[in-house]
Amino acid sequence: MSRLRVLAANPRLALGALLTLLLAAGAVIGSGADFTASSANPANTFASGTLSIVNSKEGAAVLSASGLRPTGSAVGTVDIENTGSLSGAFTLSRTAPVDSDSSNPMSAKLNLTVVDCGTFTGATPPTCGDGDDATKYNGTLAAMGSTALGTYNGGVKHRYQFTVQLDGTAGNAYQGDSSSVQFDFNAA
Repeated sequence: MSRLRVLAANPRLALGALLTLLLAAGAVIGSGADFTASSANPANTFASGTLSIVNSKEGAAVLSASGLRPTGSAVGTVDIENTGSLSGAFTLSRTAPVDSDSSNPMSAKLNLTVVDCGTFTGATPPTCGDGDDATKYNGTLAAMGSTALGTYNGGVKHRYQFTVQLDGTAGNAYQGDSSSVQFDFNAA
């Protein structure tokens, strides 16, 4: 019996064969249609922050002392502010001392104390010597290296008090001598 006669004699088998042909044709015709989707995140923006210092005595001495005698001292203050938007690790250093007498350098007899009197905003600075000060450096001017002051957030301002004293052991060899340095505040 031919296949057509078998299919005509059995309608269920014919319907199954027809369904198989239709599915195969649909798979060939519909294979070009895919589902798609997308998502976007536009306007991604990147900007760097700033780190900058304002020094209340920019270009001027924090303190100057003349006519010092052994155990005599002088005091000066300076306000240092992080005016940037980033926090920064602040340090204080000095340039090499310039001593008038290289055989008896006065910088080795100048005792320096640098105290952080505290933070403030606005025009009213903290009081130095009120018990909550933090000593950042205490030693001779000659021995001073780079001194860590701490990490300050943007907008934070500190008052520093510098006290210099001519050591009591400075004898006649130091009369009329002088020493000078530059103090540098840095942030990274």
